[in-house]
Amino acid sequence: QVQVVESGGGLAQAGGSLTLSCAASGNWFSISKMGWYRQAPGKQRELVATITSGRTTNYADSVKGRFTISRDNAKNTVYLQMNSLKPDDTAVYYCRLTNSMYDVWGQGTQVTVSS
Repeated sequence: QVQVVESGGGLAQAGGSLTLSCAASGNWFSISKMGWYRQAPGKQRELVATITSGRTTNYADSVKGRFTISRDNAKNTVYLQMNSLKPDDTAVYYCRLTNSMYDVWGQGTQVTVSS
């Protein structure tokens, strides 16, 4: 059974930084595409960033230049470094692991950015 668990959310001021982490269980991490998504109150869940097993990255236009996704296969962990945070970044952030066998979501971690 594969699980992913997010951590690192919290409260930040506008212009500040936070780093989210997502740890995956099992032996599938290195071959999996990992992604960060977010859902703000009253809005649909949206893609923030993804990173493939080959480390190709993709970002939503709204976070390009501010957020960086990275992965450490030795630690089965994917990170989201968030800089220059804005109040509009306030949301629950979810980690997702996908491969040919699994499509697994985490429980989410709250990020709140105050103005």
